[in-house]
Amino acid sequence: MLPTLLIVEDERATRDGLRSALEDDFEVYTATNQAEAIAILKSETIQLMLTDLRLGGDSGMDLLDQAMALAQPPIAVMMTAYGSVDTAVEAMRRGAWHFVTKPLNLDEVEILLKRALRQNQLEAENKNLTQQVRKAQDSSGRLIGKSPEISRLIELIEQVAPTRATVLIEGESGTGKEVVATLLHHLSGRPPGKWVTAHCAALSPQLLESELFGHEKGAFTGANQRRIGRFEQADGGTLFLDEIGEIDASTQVKLLRVLSERTIERVGSSQPHAVDVRVVAATNRNLREMVAAGTFREDLFFRLNVVNLKMPPLRARREDVVLLAQVFLQEFAKENERPFKPLSDQAMAMLLAYDWPGNVRELRTAIEHGVVMSNEKTIDPRHLPEFLKNQRGMIKESVTIPKITLDTGAEFNLHAHETKIIQAALAKAKQNRTAAAELLGVSRRTLQRKLKELGF
Repeated sequence: MLPTLLIVEDERATRDGLRSALEDDFEVYTATNQAEAIAILKSETIQLMLTDLRLGGDSGMDLLDQAMALAQPPIAVMMTAYGSVDTAVEAMRRGAWHFVTKPLNLDEVEILLKRALRQNQLEAENKNLTQQVRKAQDSSGRLIGKSPEISRLIELIEQVAPTRATVLIEGESGTGKEVVATLLHHLSGRPPGKWVTAHCAALSPQLLESELFGHEKGAFTGANQRRIGRFEQADGGTLFLDEIGEIDASTQVKLLRVLSERTIERVGSSQPHAVDVRVVAATNRNLREMVAAGTFREDLFFRLNVVNLKMPPLRARREDVVLLAQVFLQEFAKENERPFKPLSDQAMAMLLAYDWPGNVRELRTAIEHGVVMSNEKTIDPRHLPEFLKNQRGMIKESVTIPKITLDTGAEFNLHAHETKIIQAALAKAKQNRTAAAELLGVSRRTLQRKLKELGF
């Protein structure tokens, strides 16, 4: 669907010339005076208005004032044979986007109108994205996303958080398991200060046992005084056990007892201590396979897996990449005391094409790199990390898409190339959109949205 343009010009030759030059790229409406123009603006959705400053007995400035007062004002560009700096300033003050003088260069007018439309679209997208960021942050702390997967996850968190149920969070590294655990505690009603974490993979079995359950003085070499463990520290609150799949067999037995009896025994003591602790565990390993292999206790798995939350990898929710990138851009601009810089279309295309094996953590690192490296008004592909510039890392080796030859002498138009790639995938898949989406490495829903955006 072409963008709409209203040309307001009382000279027929100029009006017809503009219509002829612009009607291939715009849905053109014309008016000869202020009354006709206002009638069209009120009855049609007009995105752009190109108006003469003098319209017979009418004033283009008056028309500009009325147009800007509408609920959905157009992007206005003024044209006149009587140009002056003062007139230009006055037109801009009243809301005009730009000001051109006659005789007109039709190619320059066309470029100017397209640039005005594009800038307005970017501003609208940025405003909408900022609102989405605020909404995502307000509704779910730092769990950011608008994909169906994240929306469903938030619903489950809100349902489970107020209960005492033990929760097991499964997902690849970097997907945000600790973020979910923190959110569960925040919404649980337990004291904010009673949030305690233990990273099971970071300690040896003996040290981990002491960290979790505490120890008495003299319990082992180096135990010079009593130590309160993480379970006792979290009494009345939440204990987050990260990488639970890494604990040894002995610690698994003791952990099972704590979950069953709600009591702990410090290392070197047989005196039980009752604790009221909500346990949230996380792992990037498949505990079911570990149970089958005999490396993880089945009864402990059942105790941990009362409620199971699965973190989707970032490649399965690509629609969240834009929103996450926007959040990280704002965060790192502030952290590094730099002005906010948006990603260029080409840079965003690189982010959307990449599979993100490191998930959100990897995306966060890439955005921070771009913010630090860019000295321009935008963050371009050259400012992003090297791994994103490696095209082979963006394409699944098993996928063969028909070769598309691009004219390197032509203007690089992202949407045009996207169209060619999608058409090629659809042709190879014999117009089966599910198969085409698989070839492109995106979800069918993402392909459907992209087809709509490109006007298929």
